[in-house]
Amino acid sequence: MAELVVTMALRPLVAMLRDKASSYLLDQYNVMEGMEKQHMILKRRLPIILDVITDAEEQATANREGAKVWLQELKRVAYEANEVFDEFKYEALRREARKNGHYKELGFDVIKLFPTHNRVVFRHRMGSKLCRILEDINVLIAEMHDFGLRQTLLVSNQLRQTPVSKEWRHTDYVIIDPQEIASRSRREDKNNIVKVLLGEASNANLAVVPIVGMGGLGKTTLAQLIYNEPEIQKHFPLQLWVCISDTFDVNSVAKSIVEASPKKNDDTDKPALDRLQKLVSGQRYLLVLDDVWNREVHKWERLKVCLQQGGMGSAVLTTTRDKQVAEIMGVDRTYNLNVLQDYFIEEIIVDRAFSSENEKPPELLEMVGEIVKRCRGSPLAATALGSVLRTKTSVEEWKVVSSGSSICTEETGILPILKLSYNDLPAHMKQCFAFCAIFPKDYKINVEKLIQLWIANGFIPEQEEDSLETAGKHIFSELASRSFFLDIEEFKGDMQNQQYCFRTTCKIHDLMHDIAMSVMGKECVVAIKEPSQIEWLSDTARHLFLSCDETEGILNDSLEKKSPAIQTLICDRGVYSPLKHVSKYNTLHALKLCLRTESFPLKPKYLHHLRYLDLSESYIKALPEDISILYNLQVLDVSNCSYLERLPRQMKYMTSLCHLYTHGCRKLKSMPPGLENLTKLQTLTFFVAGVPGPDCADVGELHGLNIGGQLELCQVENVEKADAKVANLGGQLELQHLNLGDQLELRRVENVKKAEEKVVNLGNKKDLRELTLRWTEVGDSKVLDKFEPHGGLQVLKIYKYGGKCMGMLQNMVEIHLSRCHRMQFLFSCGTSFTFPKLKVLTLEHLLDFERWWEINERHEEQIIFPLLETLFIRHCGKLIALPEAPLLGEPSRGGNRLVCTPFSLLENLFIWYCGKLVPLREAPLVHESCSGGYRLVQSAFPALKVLALEDLESFQKWDAAVEGELILFPQLETLSVQKCPKLVDLPEAPKLSVLKIEDGKQELSHFVDRYLSSLTKLTMNLEYTETTSEAECTSIVPADSKEKWNQKSPITVMKLRSCNSFFGPGALEPWDYFVRLENLEIDRCDVLVHWPENVFQSLVSLRRLVIRNCENLTGYAQAPLEPLASERSQYLRGLESLGLVNCPSLVEMFNVPAYLKKMDIHGCIKLESIFGKQQGMAELVQGSSSSEAVMPAAVSELPSSPMNHFCPCLEYLDLSGCGSLQAVLSLPLSLKTFEIARCSSIQVLSCQLGGLQKPQITTSRSRSPIMPEPPAATTPTAREHLLPPHLEYLGIWECAGMLGGPLCLPAPLKELSIMGNSGLTSLECLSGEQPPSLEYLDLERCSTLASLPNEPQVYSSLRYLKITGCPAIKKLPRCLQQSLGSIDSKVLDACYEVTAFKPKTWSEIPRLVRERRQATREAKKLRQSMQE
Repeated sequence: MAELVVTMALRPLVAMLRDKASSYLLDQYNVMEGMEKQHMILKRRLPIILDVITDAEEQATANREGAKVWLQELKRVAYEANEVFDEFKYEALRREARKNGHYKELGFDVIKLFPTHNRVVFRHRMGSKLCRILEDINVLIAEMHDFGLRQTLLVSNQLRQTPVSKEWRHTDYVIIDPQEIASRSRREDKNNIVKVLLGEASNANLAVVPIVGMGGLGKTTLAQLIYNEPEIQKHFPLQLWVCISDTFDVNSVAKSIVEASPKKNDDTDKPALDRLQKLVSGQRYLLVLDDVWNREVHKWERLKVCLQQGGMGSAVLTTTRDKQVAEIMGVDRTYNLNVLQDYFIEEIIVDRAFSSENEKPPELLEMVGEIVKRCRGSPLAATALGSVLRTKTSVEEWKVVSSGSSICTEETGILPILKLSYNDLPAHMKQCFAFCAIFPKDYKINVEKLIQLWIANGFIPEQEEDSLETAGKHIFSELASRSFFLDIEEFKGDMQNQQYCFRTTCKIHDLMHDIAMSVMGKECVVAIKEPSQIEWLSDTARHLFLSCDETEGILNDSLEKKSPAIQTLICDRGVYSPLKHVSKYNTLHALKLCLRTESFPLKPKYLHHLRYLDLSESYIKALPEDISILYNLQVLDVSNCSYLERLPRQMKYMTSLCHLYTHGCRKLKSMPPGLENLTKLQTLTFFVAGVPGPDCADVGELHGLNIGGQLELCQVENVEKADAKVANLGGQLELQHLNLGDQLELRRVENVKKAEEKVVNLGNKKDLRELTLRWTEVGDSKVLDKFEPHGGLQVLKIYKYGGKCMGMLQNMVEIHLSRCHRMQFLFSCGTSFTFPKLKVLTLEHLLDFERWWEINERHEEQIIFPLLETLFIRHCGKLIALPEAPLLGEPSRGGNRLVCTPFSLLENLFIWYCGKLVPLREAPLVHESCSGGYRLVQSAFPALKVLALEDLESFQKWDAAVEGELILFPQLETLSVQKCPKLVDLPEAPKLSVLKIEDGKQELSHFVDRYLSSLTKLTMNLEYTETTSEAECTSIVPADSKEKWNQKSPITVMKLRSCNSFFGPGALEPWDYFVRLENLEIDRCDVLVHWPENVFQSLVSLRRLVIRNCENLTGYAQAPLEPLASERSQYLRGLESLGLVNCPSLVEMFNVPAYLKKMDIHGCIKLESIFGKQQGMAELVQGSSSSEAVMPAAVSELPSSPMNHFCPCLEYLDLSGCGSLQAVLSLPLSLKTFEIARCSSIQVLSCQLGGLQKPQITTSRSRSPIMPEPPAATTPTAREHLLPPHLEYLGIWECAGMLGGPLCLPAPLKELSIMGNSGLTSLECLSGEQPPSLEYLDLERCSTLASLPNEPQVYSSLRYLKITGCPAIKKLPRCLQQSLGSIDSKVLDACYEVTAFKPKTWSEIPRLVRERRQATREAKKLRQSMQE
């Protein structure tokens, strides 16, 4: 991959050096005094080098070793030269700061900070470095001529890219899919696009459908599937396929299209465009343009003119990786192709890797899953890797492929596609993208920070017309449009929750990340776990990302041996101790540390070249004063440093600073003075106005700065003469955020002297996009009564304003009003009643709000909210109704048509806690002229999709509609109605998919049938009415509606509370339609007495069932189960989770299905068995008590439990409050989690295959030596509890009656908790098996438990330990005592304190011996009592 390395790094690197050598700062401060000759020679030599780089790269690609070595040496020299000129630049900035008085303020510290500030010393030292660089450059130029490197031309300031042959990319419509994997995996995508193409049949305009996605996703394959679809072939008489790939020459493309048709030999002497126009004229055709890269609009428009001559319904289907290409060709119908599901990727790999069914070794098949992860949904990657694996026959060879750091090699076959995308980039974009190798795979990259890191490292070339930030945004957008970045998400800041910054994040596809890694080689190092000691940090490393524990230790150890020139260091974990070898960080350009110390660990005098410093979320209390000598620093991020109290007083000399993030620093007391000197400052997120003084900045210092993004002003009351300054603030600030506009937040506005009348002027500032005004408490105020913001202000947020109304807000896009308790109406007299741009309106806690405008008059010429999309109203207790609809007259053929669209675009409506709201809105009078008069034609909410109503005490009806009105909510998808006690009906909504009713009337259940054909999720929690007879229930589907039930309901989730009508005698039929139901919860259903077999029989897809608070549920008939009962009720075969909660009458379980994985049973006090009847238990428990347990020999003859034939997949079992359970026999072998609580009659825990076996007492070494082993003759026959072999978690709580004996712990056990037990005597390891490695051990109030395992492995991983109230445990096992120091959290009784045998305590030995003897005697007595 050497060719990629040099293509990426060298041209931008040398160009950067050329720009630095020509910097005006060098001449302005005469820092190269005495070196002028060398300087001029170097500036002449660098363009010569740039002219031949392209030829050198081509020769290196052709494996000419001389060219490769020459390029590697050029890279080394270029890096060193850049560092030299960075020193020159810093010296110029230092002299500028000295001229401005920084030295005087630093005092004697200057000598320590600038030991070489003497000009003579500096000139001698830098002259030597510059001469060495020049000598190296001269040698490179001489070798350049020896190698015969040629000059190349530049076009538009960019290197002309070497044409890459794309002949191998030629495609056609023939698809090779022997296993039909492609057709199955892309069936949904194919159907979606086919539907679009067929839907354009009556469209006279040409339909263009671009398929967009990164290389290797299968865009061409999908186009082939569509092209060969029978419906498409039938619909389009003429089909054409052309692969573009190379340069988009209009005539060549037209010629290719014509030659792809049956008439390719007609009119060959005419121009290609004329032939194309004649070919398509009047015909409905489908043209596939595969692999389009053209971004030149005029070329596409020229071709499109000919293509538009086709017949009605003609379409062009294109594939491209470039979103901008898609936007040029067909912005309205772009289809973004997603990655392939993992099971299809696995199928592709298996199909490619193995030649036949007989040659699939199981050990290799098990490794396919890891290979699938490497492909990340790319079918091309799966095909390539599968082909490579076909020649690999051993596990070792497969591991190499699976764990390789890069799969981008020539062998895989995927490199040409990815390399094609990469090589198509300009040189500086290659460098910017390759830098992203510093981030781990699947890492969420903050785009703003990424651009700042690019700038800090000098990757973005300076441009006259744009700032570096703007150029960086263009570069990112370009890379994103070419699919280099994926999963781009935008997050909007929330100042109320101190999430101030808007941010955009992205990710990189794994395969593209591999390309970046292969380009950067060892220059980028990513360590997400502790690296091995073997050469993880090479001398060529320049960019480091560490996200592992003990980061500082790793750095300290590595830098002790090596001295790499690190430019970027990102530590994503906390740093808890000082960094050593601080002088070796002197090449840093970007640094991110999350400090868990109070001070900064590095010395600023070694960080002269630092441009980017991120200390966000650190614990530091203050930054060092000498950090002000970082004259190159552009970004300083101390956001969310919750302990930070002050910033350096001399920050005014950091004149390169562009971005200062201070939000979340709530202990910050003031800002440093002289901020007006930071003329490049663009971002300042939090400004604290301290008590006026010489060490404190005044808010007036911001007036001359071009601050953008977000700004919060705090402690405004401290601003001297604040009235004028606040009034002028908006006039000076240009707040322009990356994507979402600007913001300004004023806090404690009432403390600004005489500022209220001035605040109004803030709305008139042309660059202000978002304004937040926050009062500390509600007071009498009229400052906003005449508020008239300019047209550019889009978002207004107001908190605790004390006025009664608002001013002119007609240009707002978003309005948020919160806790303005005195506000009575939105609009004052004389204002316009329309909001033509408003999309979001939030009204919260407006306690006096009752009218929308000051006077009650109806305006019939204006629509109030024509563009409103979201309306949120909460805690407006006096509001009676939504705004009424005006009547607008429009001419029509039959006369006048009255049309009303007050909420025509409203999609989301939330109304909570508005106790006086009666109808949702007044009825719209919308009619259309027809032969028989007028009829209603439009809904008041034609676009509403989400409607949520909560705690509306007076709400009774949906509107005041007239008879015969059509559907009120034609597009409604989600309806939530909670605590509306007077509502007794539900509206028509044909597309409703989610319905949630909480605390509703019983009458509402009668309206559910109208939604059953569209619902996917139903939650009904109705008011409880006691029902004593099943005869009182009626069906949810009325008789007159059942005839329409000829389809199956799509509902998958159903939660029912107090819904007896669903289970009454008349409710048998509907359950037949719920074949897709997966999740069913039944709560407080009085009519449920027996297991609803009719329901179970219908629910063939059910996965989860919960029944709670059904007091009358008993189970089957009270008669004993018939012999074939287990065969009688094999329903719910797909059930995986079962929960039974608080069913006090339940006696018997139904025979649960075999695939059940999780079972929870709580509060079923009469339940005697959970796995069917278990016979013989009466004899088992006779004579037993909580303090002694005797197991008769007859127990061994008990028949097998039905459990042997049920629940072989059960992994989780939780039993609590089931006091009638006498035994739990033959627990499934698959069980991993087992919890028992408050089951007072539990006697036996067992996991056996052949019924109960006679217990055998084992003498294990693992038993603690506290109690000496008794002689064999005295061994008791106490019951030994046997647990499932795969158990990982065991909890036994308040089961006092458990039979005595040891509890053997299986090897996988990780967590053990036993509380309130008086039967168990010891915990032991299973004889002959590996001891468990416990992570959590909790033993409380176990009165008879005397012995713990004495195996070191049992406690080696312990993180939590609690032993309290266990008097029989006299002393902890020695191995546990030795592990106490390494346990994170422990709670122990005082008696378990460990006493070490040191010389001073030898006198205590006799006492310790006596205590041990006493413990032995007590243990002996205990065993004797058990035998009796």
